[in-house]
Amino acid sequence: MIKKCLFPAAGYGTRFLPATKATPKEMLPVLTKPLIQYGVEEAVEAGIHTMAIVTGRGKRAIEDHFDISYELEHQIKGGSKEHLLSEIRGLIDRCTFSYTRQIEMKGLGHAILTGETLIGPEPFAVVLADDLCDCEEQGVLSQMVEVFEKYQCSVIAIQEVPKDQVYKYGVIDGNLVDGSEDTYRISGMVEKPEPEDAPSNLAIIGRYILTPDIFDIIRKTKPGKGGEIQLTDAILQQAKEGRVIGYKFKGRRFDCGSVDGFVAATNWFYDKSKD
Repeated sequence: MIKKCLFPAAGYGTRFLPATKATPKEMLPVLTKPLIQYGVEEAVEAGIHTMAIVTGRGKRAIEDHFDISYELEHQIKGGSKEHLLSEIRGLIDRCTFSYTRQIEMKGLGHAILTGETLIGPEPFAVVLADDLCDCEEQGVLSQMVEVFEKYQCSVIAIQEVPKDQVYKYGVIDGNLVDGSEDTYRISGMVEKPEPEDAPSNLAIIGRYILTPDIFDIIRKTKPGKGGEIQLTDAILQQAKEGRVIGYKFKGRRFDCGSVDGFVAATNWFYDKSKD
């Protein structure tokens, strides 16, 4: 059973400057909830109640959000707005939150390694709050937990993207397994390839379930593009041994790391709230 979820949340959010100059990008609201709260709710739905968050300088608002605000709660207690804090208070009561800082920005792989002290020697989930997902039935992590329970190896969420957009993503190479239409045994991965070099149009999105040996692999992984330690490079080592499954999840995903994706997510959830 997956008990812990890691949230890498130390990035600068430069695509949203100046809004993210003093506000963590993970705290940008889609309607009335910050991005990271959507991710925590998805983890809870999957039966995960221990949240490990890798932060950086200027990210104090994340810790404050997942904490009790006694003065605010006192001010609105018994009033018409008290119910507005019920969701976040429920998460605070049900979950344990722990934090560590990524001192230097050395890539996603390094952020995952920084979180090792919070995770320990057990399989764990990873949520990138930039990728906001909405599913009709099970959330993405709930779907992936079932896949992990079957194959007992690392699982990464994938989705089809237009061929001319593959340069934005890590892209997988692999074959369908067990007669499935959505589950692949991954044999190769390429980080942000040119369209003509991409092995497929199946892109990795910000949901992972990783086995704990990934930490030792990351430690041995050399910096890749941009001098950063790429998580894709580390997972590729597992894939070469047949220990990575790609799962084409059922649901809609918004890239809230971009302005276009953020606006699309806001409109989608607004229309959904009206329905």
